[in-house]
Amino acid sequence: MDEFVEPLGPRILIRKDESRHQTRGGIVLPDQAEIPTITGRVVEISTEVENDEDFPVAKYDKVLFHPKNAIPVDLEPNNVLFVVPIDDVVAVFRRQTNRPIEESDFENELDDDITDLSELDDNEEL
Repeated sequence: MDEFVEPLGPRILIRKDESRHQTRGGIVLPDQAEIPTITGRVVEISTEVENDEDFPVAKYDKVLFHPKNAIPVDLEPNNVLFVVPIDDVVAVFRRQTNRPIEESDFENELDDDITDLSELDDNEEL
């Protein structure tokens, strides 16, 4: 029989990301100076959170959470699981699906606006 954790009330289950021992720039951090990681992946969502449109969190989302009220769950030896109140989730990481806005986009819009204004007569009011 497999065990699983189902969060109740306004809570979600998060698998905490592994702490980094090296920064992106290549600096190795000693164990005593380890910066706590407070990001993780959503493993399970309570029914209350799932049905609430105010919380756009889905399973497998990467989230940033405040660890103060997180309750550790000792279910899997190699994974660090926490039951976290949804109010302690402060951000959801999203990937941008559209292309980035470039400065040339604004220049084209400005040119179009100027063209539209040139059609006005001097006698017309704006």
